[in-house]
Amino acid sequence: MAVEIKEYRAEAKFQRVSPQKARLVLDLIKGRGVEEALATAAFTKKRIAPVIHKLLTSAVDNAKYVSGEKGIDLDVDNLYVKLALANDGPRMKRIRPAPMGRAFRYQRRLTHIVLSVAEREGSKHLATKVEEEPAKAAGKAGKTPKAAPKKAAKKSEPKASAKTAGTTKQKASKKA
Repeated sequence: MAVEIKEYRAEAKFQRVSPQKARLVLDLIKGRGVEEALATAAFTKKRIAPVIHKLLTSAVDNAKYVSGEKGIDLDVDNLYVKLALANDGPRMKRIRPAPMGRAFRYQRRLTHIVLSVAEREGSKHLATKVEEEPAKAAGKAGKTPKAAPKKAAKKSEPKASAKTAGTTKQKASKKA
């Protein structure tokens, strides 16, 4: 039986932080339960942490709304952060004044953040799909593998060494 798992996502685009800095916070919450991830994002001392907290709240709200619209039984306590990505956005080219009338170019990086939450597997409330027919599944389940019969241990006669085997063949050929 395959279990159909529905994902609910939220995106925050064009955030004024580098993807590397956003990934530091996202790695803290990836794979955790939603309540634990919200607490982690709330108490992390990074500038992007409040944005991630708001985004995670939005993903949970999206899950509630979509499950209510489609009539899906959703256990919010069973949600976890399945996907947390910080992708590169466009870069803003800027110029910084330098000594002796020169200018240095630098880039302000932007980030697109994607969060996806899903319900944990093994829950009683997940929708299931049946891939096999029940008759085939029952037939396979009823059969038990037969144990291989035990072979009787044969006593093997000690083999003659190569020298004695050669001499016995020579003696047999001379007699004939």
